Amino acid sequence: MRRFLQSLELFEENERKKLAIFTALTFSQKLSGLPPETVFQPLLNDSLVAKGLVLSFITDFFKEYLVENSLDDLIALLKRGKMEDNLLEFFPTAKRSAEGFSEHFRKEGLLPLVDYNEKKIFDVKLKEMKSTLISQISEEADTSEVIETVKQHVRDGKFPDIDVVRILWDVIMEAVQWSGKNQQQNANSALRQVKTWAKLLNTFCVNAKLELELIYKIQIQCYEDAKLMKLFPEIVRSLYDQDVLGEDTILMWFRRGTNPKGRQTFVKALEPFVNWLEEAEEEE
Repeated sequence: MRRFLQSLELFEENERKKLAIFTALTFSQKLSGLPPETVFQPLLNDSLVAKGLVLSFITDFFKEYLVENSLDDLIALLKRGKMEDNLLEFFPTAKRSAEGFSEHFRKEGLLPLVDYNEKKIFDVKLKEMKSTLISQISEEADTSEVIETVKQHVRDGKFPDIDVVRILWDVIMEAVQWSGKNQQQNANSALRQVKTWAKLLNTFCVNAKLELELIYKIQIQCYEDAKLMKLFPEIVRSLYDQDVLGEDTILMWFRRGTNPKGRQTFVKALEPFVNWLEEAEEEE
């Protein structure tokens, strides 16, 4: 098999296509015990890759394999063949980019593979942004510097606003210096962190939809993290005081919030603050 694969340029186009289909069928129908790397690795011949023969072969292979197998099956096969993270190596240098990958496989009708790769790239960039921000916030970098970092990552990664708000809350909380079982110190640390980085949240919570998403994010974390369970109303009040959350958004969550996690508990805890908001509104 290795000899055939490394001699692709000796075959006519229709013969290469037949070989790709046959190779895919051997895995799809489990006709041989060949390890996947014995197929994928020999294809990484610089000359064959540069001529586009490998990309053509692997495209035909993917198409045939996916006739009777799922994308998850294909990804598992690529993992076993140590190629899941190296698919761009099948591309000629001039086309070796995320855009080139998407353009090629979209044209070939392999949209699930395009979506998978784009999500994978998205997740990697999101993880990189999160790691950078945790470092900056832990080191107490200037807020304006952190804001510029977020803006740069958002431009590069084309992240939706909702994902940005969720990530910001995650990194702010992950950078809190928790103090073991001392609940009061933990509460003080969390609330101090919220106040310190309110300007960062305010920069990206630019409308009621994003404010509501932030409340849902806080609700879920307070529900899942025992250290924060009793802090929900104080966090919401602090973010209101810092102009991150608007009165209308808080009232919307209180009256018509849809996330059930701990909702009854948090609604009851927030009720005194909501009553104060409503009374203040009536006085005005």
